[in-house]
Amino acid sequence: MSYKELSAILKVLSDPSRLEILDLLSCGELCACDLLEHFQFSQPTLSHHMKSLVDNELVTTRKDGNKHWYQLNHAILDDIIQNLNIINTSNQRCVCKNVKSGDC
Repeated sequence: MSYKELSAILKVLSDPSRLEILDLLSCGELCACDLLEHFQFSQPTLSHHMKSLVDNELVTTRKDGNKHWYQLNHAILDDIIQNLNIINTSNQRCVCKNVKSGDC
C-alpha cells in the first residue's frame, strides 16, 4: 500500500461516524436499517458514509431482496495496521535510511 493510498483511507477514517460504523460492523454483518436505527441521521447521510467506506474497500456489501448488508473487510484493515506498524518501526524500506542526519 502506497503512502497516497494509506492517506486516502486515513482521511475516510477521520470521520467519527464512519469509525463508529466500523465498530458496529466489528460485531458482524448488519443491514442498513440496523445502522440507521443506531444513528440519528438520515438515510441519505448513511448512504454517503457507506459509499465512502465501500469505495475505499473498508466494508463489503451485498444485496438480499431490498436490504443492503454490510460487513468489515478485515483484509484491508489488517493491511492498514501493517502499514502503520511499518511507519512506527525501523525497517529496510524506511525513508530515514536515505536521509543523512546533520548534513544540512
